[in-house]
Amino acid sequence: MAGSINKVILVGNLGTNPETRQFPNGKKVCTLSLATSQSWKDRQTGEQKENTQWHSVSIWDANIIKFAENYLQKGSKVYVEGKLETSKWQDASGNDRYKTEVAVRPYSGKIESLSSQPVESGFASTVQNSTPKRRSEPNDTPWPEPPF
Repeated sequence: MAGSINKVILVGNLGTNPETRQFPNGKKVCTLSLATSQSWKDRQTGEQKENTQWHSVSIWDANIIKFAENYLQKGSKVYVEGKLETSKWQDASGNDRYKTEVAVRPYSGKIESLSSQPVESGFASTVQNSTPKRRSEPNDTPWPEPPF
């Protein structure tokens, strides 16, 4: 194959507030838990069904991290563009473990807020014990908690 593309585009709602960690070298990573849902009507029963998928997103771009810290919170509707990356490590028992996530890296990804109302200013996820108020939206759908 001459070339290939590794690109992921998701539109969904955040299941948790953005979480930022800083490494000893000063670099940061921000993680998001994103829910995407689809609903349909069951042909046999006529019952409305819904399926929610949870996606792990890691942000490695400093400017996008600032945006996430200041403007995103649990329940925000966001557009995420990145690429799939799988990490492998060994747990304490020596078993191989894997994690696949959407990585938003400098120059190759982006995040946009699609929420109709601005989030209250002053939200910073790196401040311990900061609990921003969740804004209320008409027809706000509560999302189930992520399984991880």
